[in-house]
Parts: sequence; C-alpha cells; structure tokens
Amino acid sequence: MKLKLIFLTLFLTVTQLTLAQVTFEAKVSKKKLGVNERLRVDFEMNKDGDNFTPPSFLGFRVVGGPNQSISNSWINGKRSYAKTFSYFLEPKGRGKFTIKQATIEIDGQIYKTLPVNVEVTGAVDKPKDGNNTDFVASENLHLVAEVSKANPYLNEAITVVYKLYVSPRISVSNWRELDSPKYSDFWSQAIDMKQLKIENGEYKGEPYRYVVLRKTVLYPQKTGKLNIEPLTLTVSVDVPTKRRDIFGGRLYSTVNKTVAAGNRTINVKPLPTQGKPDDFTGAVGSFKFKVTTNKTELDATESLDAKVIVSGNGNLKLFDLPKLTVPNGLEQYEPQHTERVRTNLTGMGGTISDTYTLVPQYKGKYPIPAVSFSYFDLETETYKRITSDEIIINVKTGPDGGSVIPSSESGTTGKKLVTQVGAQFRFLKLKANLKPIQRKHFFKSTAYWLSLTAPLLAIPLFLFFGKKREERLSDVKGNRVRKADKLARKYLSEAKKNLGNQKEFYIAMERALHNYLKAKLHIQTSEMSKDRIQRLLKEQDVEDAIAIEFIALLESCEFARYTPSSTSAMQQDYDKASRVIATIDKQL
Repeated sequence: MKLKLIFLTLFLTVTQLTLAQVTFEAKVSKKKLGVNERLRVDFEMNKDGDNFTPPSFLGFRVVGGPNQSISNSWINGKRSYAKTFSYFLEPKGRGKFTIKQATIEIDGQIYKTLPVNVEVTGAVDKPKDGNNTDFVASENLHLVAEVSKANPYLNEAITVVYKLYVSPRISVSNWRELDSPKYSDFWSQAIDMKQLKIENGEYKGEPYRYVVLRKTVLYPQKTGKLNIEPLTLTVSVDVPTKRRDIFGGRLYSTVNKTVAAGNRTINVKPLPTQGKPDDFTGAVGSFKFKVTTNKTELDATESLDAKVIVSGNGNLKLFDLPKLTVPNGLEQYEPQHTERVRTNLTGMGGTISDTYTLVPQYKGKYPIPAVSFSYFDLETETYKRITSDEIIINVKTGPDGGSVIPSSESGTTGKKLVTQVGAQFRFLKLKANLKPIQRKHFFKSTAYWLSLTAPLLAIPLFLFFGKKREERLSDVKGNRVRKADKLARKYLSEAKKNLGNQKEFYIAMERALHNYLKAKLHIQTSEMSKDRIQRLLKEQDVEDAIAIEFIALLESCEFARYTPSSTSAMQQDYDKASRVIATIDKQL
C-alpha cells in the first residue's frame, strides 16, 4: 500500500512539473524588412516573473514600448496564462542584425530568450505596418507552383504542383479558385486529388504548413519559351490581433486575400534533327512495339485479328500508330483504336493499339510484312526504331486464287498474282431446277379473313395512340426536353463524323454537351457556368468524379481552340463524352 502511494506521489509531482514548465521566448513580426519599415518584437512568457531586462536592440531605434499585455483564461478546468512585453523598432540602416537575449526572473530562476536574426534591406515601395492584419496575412500566406523541369523537350512530360503554404502565425478557414490556368500551348491532364492533406514543411527556411491543391501533367506542344499561367485563389485568413475577449482569449480578424502562384516560364527544346527517322510521328518516351495476330492458320472467308501495339511511358495519346499493310488477297477493315492509359506525376503510361480485322479470300500463304515504329528516347536523347517480325498467314482451304510472291523475292509488299484456271466459275449453278407454284384461292382463306377484320381491330389502337400523341403534344416542357436530348445525340453523331477535323469536332461536341444539360438540368446556355453546372449535378446526386469529368470535357472543348490535338486524342474525348453522358443518365 505504501509503495502504491509513493508511486502515485511521484507521478503527480512529475505531472505538475511538466504542466508547470516555464517558457520564455522572443517573437518578431518578420525576419526581413525594408529600411523604411517597422519591426515588432514580443517577449512572451507563460508564468509571471520579475526583473525583466530587454536587450540593447543594436542597429534599431525603439519607437514604441514596452507595452505589457496579460492573458489569463480557464479552459476545461485548466488555467492558461500569458504575459507579453512588446517593442516597436525602427532600423537605423541596412544590414544583418541580431536581437540579443532578454532575461527575466521567475520563481527565483533566471530565464533567457534565444537570439533572433533580422535582415534589413533597402527601402520598399509601400512600407507596411506589422500590426496591419492585411499585411500579416500577405506575409504569411504563399501560393507556389512547383515545376518538375524547366528545360524539357517537345512532347516531354512535366508536372506542375500547386502548394498553398500557411505560416503557424495565421490560420485558413476557407478558399476557392478565382482563376484557373488555361495551358494554351500544352496538352494537359489534371491528376485527381482524392483528398487534401496538410503537411509540415519549410518556406524560405521557415517552418510552414502546406497543402497540395492541384497536380497537373503537361506535354508542351511548341518549342521556345512557353508561359504557364498562374492559378489564383481567394482565401479567408484568420489573423490574431492584440485584443482579447472577457476570458482572456485572443481575438482573431478575418481577411480575404487573393493569392496567385505567379507566371512560370519554361524553355522547350526542339527534338534533334540529326538521326531523325523518316517514319517518326512524334512519339517521345520509352516504348515497346509489336505486331500480333490471334491466329496464323484458318480457312478462306474466316476472319482473324491483327494488332499493332505500343506500350510504355510517354506521350501515348499524342501520336499515331504505324499503319499495317497486307497482301491483296487479304481483305482489310478499318482498325479499332484502343487506349489503356493512366496518368500520374511521371506522365502517361500504359498501352495503345490498333486492331485490324483481316479476311482471306483464297487459299494460300500470305505474308504480313514487318512494321517499323520510331520514337525519341529521353534517357539516351537519341532516336530508336523497333521492327516487328514478318507473320505468315496460312489459308488452308478455299478457292484457289493462285500463289503469293514472298516479299523477300519480289521486293514488294507481297502482292498476290491471281492466275485463271478452268474451274474458276465452278460455284455457279447451270441448272435452276425451277418448280411451278400451285395456285390457291384467296376467297375465304386465312389471309382473306385477316384482311377483313384487321381494320376493325386497329380502331382501338388508333384511339389509344391518338390520345397518347395529344398528351405528348400538350406536354410543352417534355417536348423541349426531348428536343434537347435529340439534339445532344445529333451533335454527338456530328462530332463522330468530324473525327480528324479538330475545330468542327470540338464545336459539335460542345454543342452536344450543352444540349444534354438543357435536357437533364433544364438550364439555358447563358446559365452554364462551370460552378453552376457542378453544383446542379451534385444536387442531383451525381458522383463528384463524374461531374469533374464532365467539366473537364467542357474545358477540353475550350482548350482545343488553341491547342493542337491528334485523331487518337479526339477519339478518346468522344468515347469519354459517350461514357460520361451514359453514366449521368443512370445516376439521374
């Protein structure tokens, strides 16, 4: 029992000592100021003391102070005490100065502050008061755009990460985007941010908290000096003041600050011309290439699939795949383009492919010639070429169409020479074997009675559908919705027809998206701001990710007026629009 009391006494003593730990520190309003500005220095302690001695403030002139303030409050039964001596200083000239130690006696012991280094520069345009809340917010809030590479090659991926730095001296209660960058000279892809996470870091050597607001991958589409437009935010900042409430708690003042990340300029290098292959189509990165078929033996009129595949990391959506050439004896259909591409901080990665459907018409062996693919390798900064193997297609049975000259012997792409043989028309029948048709009487037959009673049976149907038609015509609002929905499908079909014509394609797709919104959200084109669209979709319980994709499609239509785009990128936007509209339909 005594042992327990001893341990309990020791625990309470250690706890009281920990809670009663004395702090005495010096704080400055800023560590860098102009010679025409003023500096505020606070000496703060958490327990009352005697014989306070300030430092000499070498290099400064005291223009105010000492001002003494005391805060004494009780929160959840715990006492909080703070006492502060404040001085206002005016620098005597430029240079780097040290505010030396201040001393105070607390409970018979001498406590000292740590020295603080301050730099005084030349006069600033607008001297700021360290007590001004707007100035304090400006000095302690920074929006920074971090660019992964300032000197990339054309079509090389770079990343822009936007970070909002907040000093411990202030707090941020809310923020919203005021202006978003357009990236007019880049192909851009925003990386989805699942949630915002506050992290600890440094800004210009001082401790700060920061949050990553946006990550964007850019592929420059022009050479030379390109400008990355700034991201602009409006932020609600809570700044502590000298005033306190009746309980001794510090009062805060809220100011709205507009912060911008600043323009960033990158110098885009052109791809070297030396060693550039003739079949180079703009692929930049690290890739693998192959041509495959799902079968090499089949019968005539059966079909097979031939795939041209590029995989790896690079600008996968910004170049066209090499075309497949086949002998005349193989009927070739338009390829189906497929993209399985993911985008992260390193750029695009995945696989793109063109799938050709081939149908042989005659018996024989058909060589599919080798296909070459060239790209610029960023690691070695050289051009590389990959050539696929020749594939032989063996058609075992079918009409005899002659023989195929191998490409190695003829020096061509393996064209088929068709020779005539005596039995080439053996598939035509020479005897028709026609039989006379027996005449049947129409009167009192089944067809007779059906034709007689059908008009009578159709009268109720005409009445029913006529009533429905009247209801439909009287539904003005529904007709307007159906008309807009029809227009959306119409314009999507027009967009599909204009694949390859960038301007017409994106105009048609933008009209389709707008008419779809008219049909589903009952809003006019003049009301279609991005914020309003996103808010209305959220009110209709549409998933945030789908709403973001819809807004991204509208932005793609806007950016396409200034940014070049490939056929594959347009196909991807068309597929994305179809998928997003279908998904929103299901969720609505």
